[in-house]
Amino acid sequence: MAGCANTSALSRYATLLLLLVIVIAGFAEERAIYLVLLEGDPVAFHRGAATLVEGKRLDPNSSSFKAHAQHLVYSHDQLLQSTLEVESYHKLYSFKHIVNGFAVHTNPSQAQKLKMAPGVKLVEKDRGAKLMTTYSPQFLGLPEGVWTQEGGDRNAGEGVVIGFIDTGIDPMHPSFAYDPTNPFTSKLSQFSGACETGPRFPASSCNGKIVSARYFSAGAQAVMPLNASKDFLSPFDAVGHGSHVASTAAGNYGVPVVMNGLFYGRASGMAPRARIAVYKAIFPSVGTLSDVVSAIDQATQDGVDILTLSIGPDAPPEDTLTFLNVFDIFMLFARRAGVFVVQAAGNQGPTPSTVVSFSPWAMGVAACSTDRSFPGTLLLGDGQKIGGVGLSGPTFGNGSFQYKLVLAKDAVKVNGTFPKTPQYVEECQYPEALDPIIVQGSVVICTFSLGFFNETSTVTAIIDTAKALGFMGFALVANPVYGDFIAEPIPLSVPGIMIPRITDTQIILQYYEQNTDRDERGIVIKYSGRAGIGEGRVASFQGRAPIVSRFSSRGPDIIDSSRNLTDVLKPDILAPGHLVWAAWSPFSVLDSILMGYSFALLSGTSMATPHIAGIAALIKQFNPSWTPAMIASAVSTTASKYDNTGEPILAEGSDIGSLYHSTPFDFGAGLINPIRALDPGLVFASGFEDYISFLCSLPNIDPERITAATGKSCNHLLSYPSDLNLPSVTITALVGSRLVRRSVKNIASKPETYLCSVLQPGGVVVNLFPPWFTIAPQGTQDLEIKLNVTQALNSFSFGEIVLTGSLDHIVRIPLSVLPVSIS
Repeated sequence: MAGCANTSALSRYATLLLLLVIVIAGFAEERAIYLVLLEGDPVAFHRGAATLVEGKRLDPNSSSFKAHAQHLVYSHDQLLQSTLEVESYHKLYSFKHIVNGFAVHTNPSQAQKLKMAPGVKLVEKDRGAKLMTTYSPQFLGLPEGVWTQEGGDRNAGEGVVIGFIDTGIDPMHPSFAYDPTNPFTSKLSQFSGACETGPRFPASSCNGKIVSARYFSAGAQAVMPLNASKDFLSPFDAVGHGSHVASTAAGNYGVPVVMNGLFYGRASGMAPRARIAVYKAIFPSVGTLSDVVSAIDQATQDGVDILTLSIGPDAPPEDTLTFLNVFDIFMLFARRAGVFVVQAAGNQGPTPSTVVSFSPWAMGVAACSTDRSFPGTLLLGDGQKIGGVGLSGPTFGNGSFQYKLVLAKDAVKVNGTFPKTPQYVEECQYPEALDPIIVQGSVVICTFSLGFFNETSTVTAIIDTAKALGFMGFALVANPVYGDFIAEPIPLSVPGIMIPRITDTQIILQYYEQNTDRDERGIVIKYSGRAGIGEGRVASFQGRAPIVSRFSSRGPDIIDSSRNLTDVLKPDILAPGHLVWAAWSPFSVLDSILMGYSFALLSGTSMATPHIAGIAALIKQFNPSWTPAMIASAVSTTASKYDNTGEPILAEGSDIGSLYHSTPFDFGAGLINPIRALDPGLVFASGFEDYISFLCSLPNIDPERITAATGKSCNHLLSYPSDLNLPSVTITALVGSRLVRRSVKNIASKPETYLCSVLQPGGVVVNLFPPWFTIAPQGTQDLEIKLNVTQALNSFSFGEIVLTGSLDHIVRIPLSVLPVSIS
């Protein structure tokens, strides 16, 4: 019996032990990606025997370059081996060109050990990265302006390499084809890329137009298993976004845009002769910051001139200053290495302080409309015409023939077993819910309801239902319960139209009910209403433009996740980002409605960003010695704050259809003006040391945080952060008075005299010293801007300084000031 008792006790003990193991396993730490920055110079800024020159390109094939790179990789491996437990981590990348550090996949307790290790400056958890989701050359005046000065479209952008960190590229697209009848003439001696091959990306993809293509997947693969059917381990673009962005900036000239058999015109990039370097760092299933920053490091090492980031974190960092998160630090060092960095401002507008482009060393781009739209029309049987959006062909007879008008929820099968949900009953998502006898050959009214509101329903499903049941066409109309909705033109392979306004829906439904007979149960016994759908694919060019798009993220800029404000103007510049035609990948794995298409009409600051990248390439071609800061200054000081009617630019508000007078927090310096940016007269230049001084001058800053993030000490402070030599002045809390300093350089070939004037912000008096000056070629002039509060306000006021030159140069400096007290 005793033996049985012991066996029983052992059994209970084993069970408890097993449960304990299960509980402990349940509490096992979940791994994540951590980005680690280390002391010691990276390759690009390793002094060695040579004197470092900011922006000077190094030869990546030199023996000293390779030796120091190998040393850094070895030091990273040694640190990990000596600090972390065996098999507790997996190193994903070594960063070695512009930043010394690495990305590692490990658990929080091991990451904590790294924070305490000698030589470690910063450890940041990877927050992930997301996409920020043609007529533009004509709207911006490129063909008859900049292109003419640079030899026409056959030469615009020649010799400049634009790097794209995105979802990859479709190398078979005609926007990226090489034209043997118009060979490139430049040698690109400063650029050295590589062509990584893989699924759907053979070696021939790098054809001279595409000069380099790489992919970065270690972070993505650490986070989750990738889907081989769409997450191709190659530079191939299965999404479409990367191809769209690349072709907007540097796509070939005059590529025919054809969709559903209709010719929409010809597409051209801003700099159609610029070369393209591809860095795929976002996959359909996932995007990580570790892949993105590794791509930034590689692109800078390869020698790109311009770096385009229509991707990035979509929220501020939680545990550090916005300027000091790893993503912004990599952009800072890319800028130090001579690369012009342009990034999307974000798509969180129109709420204030939603920009995700924070730092003064990267140009943040806001999005606007052009004067092009694609209006559609629903024609009712009584002659009424209801405007809407479609990008679809018409019903037979271009709407002159009328067809039975049916409300979807009146055509639901009486004895169906499907759920009685809006998706089945109202939204035309499931063909099995509708009576085919009623809807065949009809124009069916589908209603925007819960499924569209929570983004589980799609227009693609309506199209599939229409095809399955033989609709003549459909109208997706607004629902009073959910209000007006935002409708963008998307290609519809059946006649269709979206009616986004409640007032228009009410007109349609009133006509429908007046022409519909029902029995005592409310069931329709006769449909007498008629309707047709007009042509929706013909562009209309009218109306005010530009208008800042609703989705475009707004300033003022913030310094931390608590949304404390900072003295930097964001966004920096405005460019077309609404309804942009550009290349697309027919795979379109994230957007089924665009599957099979080679072009897409898209909106987002992702679409605005490559406009600036391409124009920066044109400026670089025209002025090859200019630094990134000079290009940024030229873009800003020559921008326009007026629309095509000569009135101040408007911005879309939160209510659909609402407009308000925009401010620099909506559009930055204004709409890009490419022809004037080639010859701005004066430039405001800032270098790496100036950015360090700016960081060290931030209020309540711990200098050790600056050193940890940048490796630089705070040896020189500005009087205020607002003294950073930017082509704008932003003061988020002006008490009494402040003296702000700026310095300009004359990059023109002749001396010029400038007269200074000020459009005064409300509540502030601004005086400029000197009030006029004459400046020699390559000369500099210091400016003192004295601001005095005359009235405390509870919101920002705006003005500008205008420097008018005797040789017709006009330099604009936006003023954004919050006067909080007189003394």
